[in-house]
Amino acid sequence: MSHPYRTIPELFDLQAGGPLVRIPHQLDVPFTPRVRSLVDTAEFQRLRQITQLGLAARIYPGATHTRFEHALGVFHNALRYLWQLGKDERFAATVSPHQAEVLMVAALLHDLGHWPFCHPIEDMALTDLPPHEQFAAQFLAPDRELGQVLQSEWGIAPEEVLDVLVAKTDSPALRLMRSILSGPIDIDKMDYLERDSLHAGVPYGRNFDRARLIQSLLVNEAGDGLAISAKGKTAAELMVFARYVMFSEVYWHHAVRSATCMFARSFYELHRSLDLKTLFQQSEFDVIRELRLKATNTNVSSLLDGLFGAKRRLHKRVLELSLYQTPDLYRQIAGRSYGDLLNVARSLSERIARELSCEVGPTDLLIDAPPLHKEVEFKVNIYYPKERQYHPLSQVSPVVNALARTQFDDYVKRVRLFAEPVLAKQLAGRREFVNWLADAAAK
Repeated sequence: MSHPYRTIPELFDLQAGGPLVRIPHQLDVPFTPRVRSLVDTAEFQRLRQITQLGLAARIYPGATHTRFEHALGVFHNALRYLWQLGKDERFAATVSPHQAEVLMVAALLHDLGHWPFCHPIEDMALTDLPPHEQFAAQFLAPDRELGQVLQSEWGIAPEEVLDVLVAKTDSPALRLMRSILSGPIDIDKMDYLERDSLHAGVPYGRNFDRARLIQSLLVNEAGDGLAISAKGKTAAELMVFARYVMFSEVYWHHAVRSATCMFARSFYELHRSLDLKTLFQQSEFDVIRELRLKATNTNVSSLLDGLFGAKRRLHKRVLELSLYQTPDLYRQIAGRSYGDLLNVARSLSERIARELSCEVGPTDLLIDAPPLHKEVEFKVNIYYPKERQYHPLSQVSPVVNALARTQFDDYVKRVRLFAEPVLAKQLAGRREFVNWLADAAAK
């Protein structure tokens, strides 16, 4: 039987060869004229100026890869998924060739609305922040180059792409498409785990069999999402664990979180004096320059100098709380609003100043805690053809079951206190510090 998406040129080139662009690690991404027409727009080229991991490069020097590179990787995964899933009769009957092309474009443009340092800024849940989906809509507007290219070269209305990125309508086909782009085994995670691991110089995100996992893809029992066949079970288990370890060792590495905490505190102090709609459309370099300029003669000037100045100077970890070591105090602090955390830090700073008879500046002590939102749980079904039954992966895998029975965030995202280096030395070894924090958190 011929493939239902054989007329899509990028899928043909994936198999037969053709114009391509190469990205790490040794990936040949089909680069047909209509793909090039999207990539060459000013709206997409902007992603060259936004790093994927932002502040992590202060700790992992190689982690300077961009959302531009990541977007091409996700697009490449979309092609691989579509080629495999097109062999599933139920998928081909649900997702038309036109919808397959919409998914391809949505994969390429999935980070279009993100701005520099988007995740640490959004984690603060500030009420006056514009949603990044709003920027995606602006960049795809009919009067923008990208929106025009999408219609003229692809025959796709911008609204079709936006509907995949941010659900406005519903259908089995759209649910299937969204599960490919954002779900337990989606094309986004499939790329960023490997890419972030590669550039950070660690093995954790690369130790699972992507090819095997993709070969096992099929439609779930309800027909509106992805599942995997039994032959992909081990690859799925390793992907779950890869994500767990990447959060533990890279994304929530204590020094990465120190840099993130310093940035968040600075942005919080300055954001009301900034034109955010204009700022967020700029490059990462321009955002840093604007923040440092606004920070002149403010409390956060030293924080931004420590992050982006000539000499790196990060706050030091002075306390770390986890659910299994200090459950009561951890629960008192984790998940609190950013404003609450500032109040706790302020109260604790005053206590330290009294107890140690020293001066503690308003940004000398910073509290980092898991944000209000939680990571999506890994829920996917395994299909056993002999039984003709689907079973949740967590039921047939002791590895995934162990993770599913606990809250992912509680074990990879710690509550941490960071202090300016001189203050950190004064606090070193003081056991009563935990009691001071408990008192401050209880107020």
